[in-house]
Amino acid sequence: VMDLQRTHSLLLLLLLTLIGLGLVQPSYGQDRMYQRFLRQHVDPQVTGGNDYYCNLMMQRRRMTSPRCKPFNSFIHEDIWNIRSICSTSNVECKNGLMNCHTGVVKVTDCRETGNSRAPNCRYRAMARTRQVVIACEGSPEVPVHFDA
Repeated sequence: VMDLQRTHSLLLLLLLTLIGLGLVQPSYGQDRMYQRFLRQHVDPQVTGGNDYYCNLMMQRRRMTSPRCKPFNSFIHEDIWNIRSICSTSNVECKNGLMNCHTGVVKVTDCRETGNSRAPNCRYRAMARTRQVVIACEGSPEVPVHFDA
């Protein structure tokens, strides 16, 4: 009987936790933009990449078709570290909105070499620690755009 009560208590706790998590999810539009931000800009497994890394990741993350994305940055930090940037002071984004935030993170910047054609895009890598600017939206705020 005690085991059954404990199981019911754990299941109730799990259910309440899942419901609670559901209540703090970003809205559908923001969630889609957040997922896109993760796909295009987050790679916590690596600390820095070379040209081969850029060529592979840009293709893997679907940024070489229908055209070569000219420039992209991959952030090599845990997603919670990246999300914490959203709680820093607001700064102006390139588009004039005030929902951007700055932080210093490890990145690999991938710049198209200019003499490649989609889908066989070629990139030059620069791995470094630098300040980034990201736009955040939602409640709780999540990163939705890499501004600079």
